[in-house]
Amino acid sequence: MEHSLEPFAEPRKRFPAFDPAGRAGASFKPQHFEAIANAPTSIGFLEVHAENYMGAGGTPHALLESMRALLPISLHGVCMSIGGPDPLDEAHLSRFTALVERYEPFTVSEHLAWSTHDDIFFNDLLPLPYTDETLTRVCEHIERMQAAIRRPILLENPSTYVLFRESTWKETDFLREIVKRTGCGLLLDVNNVFVSATNHGYSAGDYLAQFPLEHVGEIHLAGHDEQEDDEGAPLLIDSHDRPVSDPVWLLYEKVIAARGPVTTLIEWDADIPDWPVLRAEAEAATHILDRYRAPEGSVKRHVLQS
Repeated sequence: MEHSLEPFAEPRKRFPAFDPAGRAGASFKPQHFEAIANAPTSIGFLEVHAENYMGAGGTPHALLESMRALLPISLHGVCMSIGGPDPLDEAHLSRFTALVERYEPFTVSEHLAWSTHDDIFFNDLLPLPYTDETLTRVCEHIERMQAAIRRPILLENPSTYVLFRESTWKETDFLREIVKRTGCGLLLDVNNVFVSATNHGYSAGDYLAQFPLEHVGEIHLAGHDEQEDDEGAPLLIDSHDRPVSDPVWLLYEKVIAARGPVTTLIEWDADIPDWPVLRAEAEAATHILDRYRAPEGSVKRHVLQS
């Protein structure tokens, strides 16, 4: 049974209505507060990691309240452990739900990954075997999360460094089936695609040609670290600590040419630069979005090829 992407009633709003659809945004870092507040129209939206705002108050919430009055916010979770073997942590889910109600994000997203087991928390987003059993568990967890926050989420494709012999699904088919069963949408991280494809030796273009782009509600772009494994083969790390690479920009433009403008985030979570550097990355995404923004009433799409 296929689900609607909007199965829940619209909650009451207390912030101004913003529509960031098809615009570019950036990760919000407190050190950029003054620069953004002085020119809020220079960026389409801001994203925050939910786990950074799980406290009840203090300076983080004061800054975010001010930003939310100026710009739309997307809420990105990193610790829900949607792919984990245990039920979702209800205390964490309750705190997450409170943030959704407090800040009214225009999108809520999480990862196709796991990070907790037997009350142990791993500070990483760990990969999953793509099996029928995993599929059932992931869907149950997504449905529980969506019921709690009363809206559909976007699920992000992972960056991976290992593959599982027991996997019986291709990742793109696995994601498509999750959407069909739960009514969630997808967050396409193009850098994750490039990192995983390089690490495992397959074509990022072929992967994207099979990706269910029609369900993508947001795109992420980020920088990665280039290393080598013990045998001297390329090993990319999804580090979020530098500008988006040229190959990722090229893949992104192919996606936008095929899908049309999609709300796009520049992620930068370590070695944070000054605001003009991060803003310039978002502006580069905006230039690509604008190139494929079809005139009103017309349709302009390309076939995504590898």
